[in-house]
Amino acid sequence: MKRSRINEIIREADAFIRSHGYVLPPFAYWSPDQMRAADHAAIKARRMGWDITDYGQERFDEMGLFLFTVRNGLLEDLQRGTGMVYAEKIMISRRHQLSPMHRHIIKAEDIINRGGGTLVIELFAGLPDGSIDRDSDVTVPVDGQLRTLPAGGHLRLDPGESVTLLPGTWHAFWGEVADVLIGEVSTVNDDVTDNVFEMQIGRFAQVDEDEPPLHLLVSDYDTLL
Repeated sequence: MKRSRINEIIREADAFIRSHGYVLPPFAYWSPDQMRAADHAAIKARRMGWDITDYGQERFDEMGLFLFTVRNGLLEDLQRGTGMVYAEKIMISRRHQLSPMHRHIIKAEDIINRGGGTLVIELFAGLPDGSIDRDSDVTVPVDGQLRTLPAGGHLRLDPGESVTLLPGTWHAFWGEVADVLIGEVSTVNDDVTDNVFEMQIGRFAQVDEDEPPLHLLVSDYDTLL
């Protein structure tokens, strides 16, 4: 992705998020120089901040996702079973923009429609070897009530509704009717090692630096901080 396109998406996303009454934390608006000058060790270690991905496919409008990690614990906390064992994200799934089929090894997550259109989630159970079970029903908690769908069934969440996805549950999602603001509340989030995709794709975008970054992405931290 071109950095100019990433900067444009950041501006559009911030306006969309604010239109739904959600305001990002102050560090979201630090320039790269301000981030370098600040005590950013905890932000970097916890991979908090802007995250825009086209999964390395250069088709963001068709397959991509906007994310901002607001807070995140550390894997060491989760392994000890004490301390900050949770994370929170705000995301935007655009109308007909696919976030491709994947599962998590460790992370359990609540996916919440915070506003906009309908969020459609395609669901499969997992087999013991971790692969997709294309034959069995899949059962998920939807706002405290269990709902069972056939393999590959589409769960539709209107604003205010949410679903709990446990490790091993395969899921893909997209916005329907309009763009969707999505909340995610989960156990500690590790986007480097805890995403298993059905397709052979990457988690992060490859960036073409055609202009300076407006704000750093979490994927920039190791190279630009």
